[in-house]
Amino acid sequence: MEPDSPTVMKRTLTQIMFVIFLRLVAVTCFWFGLQYWAMLVGYSRGGGGRFDLLSVPWQVAAPSLAVLFPVASLGLWLAVSWGPVLWVIAAVSQFLMYKLWPEIFGTNSVVLLFHAVVASLYVLFRVALWLEERRKAEPVTTDLP
Repeated sequence: MEPDSPTVMKRTLTQIMFVIFLRLVAVTCFWFGLQYWAMLVGYSRGGGGRFDLLSVPWQVAAPSLAVLFPVASLGLWLAVSWGPVLWVIAAVSQFLMYKLWPEIFGTNSVVLLFHAVVASLYVLFRVALWLEERRKAEPVTTDLP
């Protein structure tokens, strides 16, 4: 006979905080995506950022990021493995845009700082989760002969 309620592992505080962190980053990524869409359809920048008015480099970068950020946002919100991967692709794209080619895309140090802080926090969380799992996996020993 099966028990009425299956046993579900309780999440640790680190795991809960990690999911909250991912969801906060997801909201921010969704906002970035909305900003790119608003620019492309002419809603922001006084209509000067419409797709047909952009230079070719912007015509490649803006639609790519307009799709990439919301999809990364979904993956981060669901806390699935592909969410951070897509976020890294988008963050590296923006890093290249604003750091490597500032004469084309301009500079945006706030976005670069945001991505650096998020990457650092993500690495710290992954290390903390790894240490937690490692500690759980240690064999239990008894002092009995």
